[in-house]
Amino acid sequence: MDWAFVQKSWEKWASSNIGSSGLPLKAAMLINYDPFRPSRLLSTIAEQEGIKISPIELSQFVNFIKCNKLQKETFMIGNNQYMVTSIHENWFCARCLNASKSAGEGAIVMLTSLFLLVALYDGSIGLASRAMASVDQLVWQLNRKNL
Repeated sequence: MDWAFVQKSWEKWASSNIGSSGLPLKAAMLINYDPFRPSRLLSTIAEQEGIKISPIELSQFVNFIKCNKLQKETFMIGNNQYMVTSIHENWFCARCLNASKSAGEGAIVMLTSLFLLVALYDGSIGLASRAMASVDQLVWQLNRKNL
């Protein structure tokens, strides 16, 4: 795996897409993920910006994905509980059930061959579209190198 490429791509992408002042995302994390590796090998956070989660929270989130509970259960990221609203081939969207903002909060989770990209945003439909375009940028970069 080309870690230098991943780190450089993340830093460039994060600096122009994650933050509070008019940027499409409020937080994101890149998780090492291989659904076919032995369960004793834990997923780890490769990169993160704007959010910190514990190893236990990460493990619970990854188990939610591995067990394919997308339509049956909710998941937690930090203090927020999310419900999946749409599922696609390699990504899904979710809305926060205990949002602190009146316009709501959402999450986009995208799978590449080696990573899960989790992106959090504030707002509803228009801002969700901006967030999705932002997520697509990084995933396109990673997919070019089959990461």
